[in-house]
Amino acid sequence: MSTEPEPTGAPDEHDPASHGREPLEGVDAADLHAAVDELAAALHAYVETAVGVRAEFGAREADEDPRVLALEQRVGGLNASLYDLLHSRLGLHADLTGMTWDDRDDTTTEPGERDTFHLGFVVELPGGVTDLTLDAVLDVVDDGGAQITQTLVDRGFVVGEWGAGRGAPVLLEDDDEDDE
Repeated sequence: MSTEPEPTGAPDEHDPASHGREPLEGVDAADLHAAVDELAAALHAYVETAVGVRAEFGAREADEDPRVLALEQRVGGLNASLYDLLHSRLGLHADLTGMTWDDRDDTTTEPGERDTFHLGFVVELPGGVTDLTLDAVLDVVDDGGAQITQTLVDRGFVVGEWGAGRGAPVLLEDDDEDDE
């Protein structure tokens, strides 16, 4: 008697229809459009709130305003829901959260050129009684930053500086501006 698992015919453990090798026909996109509409409404609410908060406070205070942070968390959650829906319905692994400011091609970069990279997390405490704190998350992120830095150095990159922060991206100094 064989102990090998029976082949399922699917390329992986996902739903064979959405993740299969055959074209997917007859997809009703209504719920996909509804998810996009909900995300768009949240983005519009974010802009309106951010404009109002910025009219009351300076930039740093506005970045940390609970109304802004709550809407950022909502947008992140809705974006994750859209990803999950696209994944489950269409089998796509959509990269909808990446940011690109220009059309640079990495093959045209010269030695010594540099750029900044950011990685963000939206973390919440679990429901119920817990001894976990959100302050403890920064320790985990900091440890991860140290591991990523070491991996980059091991692969031959030069990492001039890095940082971990809570609530807003860490702003790294640009040494070129100091030389002027």
